[in-house]
Amino acid sequence: MINDLWYKNAIIYCLSVEKYLDGNGDGIGDFAGLTSRLDYLAGLGVTCVWLQPFYPSPDRDNGYDVAEFYGVDPKYGTLGDYVEFMNHAKQLGMRVIVDLVVNHTSINHPWFRAARKDPKSPFRDWYVWSKKRPADHDEGMVFPGVQKTTWTYDEVAGEYYFHRFYDHQADLNTHHPGVREEIRRIMGFWLELGVSGFRMDAVPFLIERKGAGVKPVKDYELLHEMRDFLQWRRGDAILLAEANVVPDENMHYFGEAGDRLQMMLNFPVNQRLFYAMATADIRPLVKALEDTYWRPHAAQWVNFLRSHDELDLGRLTEAQRQKVFAAFGPEKSMQLYNRGIRRRLAPMLGNDRRRLELAYSLVFTLPGTPMLGYGDEIGMGDDLSLPERECARTAMQWSADPLGGFTAGPRSRVPVIKDPWYGFEKVNVEAQRRDPHSLLNWMERKIRMRRECPEISWGDWKILKTSADGVLAIHYSWKGSRLTTLHNFADEPRVVRISDGASGQTMVDLLASHDSTPDKRGRHRIELEPFGYRWFRSGGIDHVSTV
Repeated sequence: MINDLWYKNAIIYCLSVEKYLDGNGDGIGDFAGLTSRLDYLAGLGVTCVWLQPFYPSPDRDNGYDVAEFYGVDPKYGTLGDYVEFMNHAKQLGMRVIVDLVVNHTSINHPWFRAARKDPKSPFRDWYVWSKKRPADHDEGMVFPGVQKTTWTYDEVAGEYYFHRFYDHQADLNTHHPGVREEIRRIMGFWLELGVSGFRMDAVPFLIERKGAGVKPVKDYELLHEMRDFLQWRRGDAILLAEANVVPDENMHYFGEAGDRLQMMLNFPVNQRLFYAMATADIRPLVKALEDTYWRPHAAQWVNFLRSHDELDLGRLTEAQRQKVFAAFGPEKSMQLYNRGIRRRLAPMLGNDRRRLELAYSLVFTLPGTPMLGYGDEIGMGDDLSLPERECARTAMQWSADPLGGFTAGPRSRVPVIKDPWYGFEKVNVEAQRRDPHSLLNWMERKIRMRRECPEISWGDWKILKTSADGVLAIHYSWKGSRLTTLHNFADEPRVVRISDGASGQTMVDLLASHDSTPDKRGRHRIELEPFGYRWFRSGGIDHVSTV
């Protein structure tokens, strides 16, 4: 059994090169700027950087409309700048994973251009075509309310092409042998340039069979093929999937033998976590945790709060979703695609420091590996005047200098937040570095402690039953070490009693001076303030009860 898999105890930080830091003053983030901030990320405790697409692209969908898989978009620098970035990350002991976007390409990609011009082109079958518009063309859109169809007529080709996403992103036929070979070639290219793996975009759509009248059966063997190739080329590289699927399907993605994906974003827990924060009802969250308990030993969940996409609430019931909307996105302008919320976390929680700390304490202590989005560490806000998901994709705020220190140039070509509560004058790295009580410094301390808690990454765990409404208690055990975390979702104080039998051991608070000594019967009495949390190391915990 392997017990030193790097990704099990990683701290993942997702960022867009374009929006992080401009190094040459042209108003767009680039690899030179990002490289200069790697020391900042290392100091924060980040061990793995996830780069969103930086490939050549028309940039109509934040680079997810890829026009060339083997290069760097010139606005971000050169391939040499990328190599310099990778070298510096390696010196700091940080790993890098990159987005692998091979479900579709931009319609500007040379493959699609060749495919549309000539029916006999070898690239024609790399895409999905239909001479007639299928009857179900208005079903299955990823972006309902914005996207009208999944089949669009191409004047040059004289046929309809399939696109699960926007009409400028034509789906690849990933069941074509040539496409599969090309995916391996793309992976091999970036592996040779030092990446430690790939965050795979839209995996359920990547592996499904596509076409007019074709039953959309999922071919999980593609994941097996990709895993085999990945580990042949680089044994410690990983595949992290975006796969918002029901828990019953998880093992199809991980593989019963653990021979497909190593990591998946835990969407079931993410959505129920927001429901719990909105209502203090933790029962759906507990069920989601238990439903995602089983996984292969080498596999790992990635826990997150917000990302560059909308907060997808599509797996909640309608009643649950409406409660989350009411709490965190009550206005229509805050909602998106009839299923989600497009705000960043700090505005969603009213910039309430207690609730922010509770949320991040949870993401660090839920079973799995934590992931942060850029700007989370300082509580960045959003700009709802921007369309769709762009509102949460604004420039990183480094200082109170003009344009937030994002660029030294006269203007930023990336939106910069300017408002009294979340603007760069008020929320920025430089100011928070100087404030010992800032969210940034709090985050750094919690990340350091999280990295010292391998029980969460490697250990077995169980939910401890408690009659204290709104209190989630999780107990971890690993190699004789035990860790218990308590989180109070309620806006009222709670008292929890924990019994460790007759051991009489002190429970050591890892975050503050709240150590607990048991009474003569071996019981601990823990007081939790509204939205309070505790991380305890202790002896064996048998059960939890409340007063």
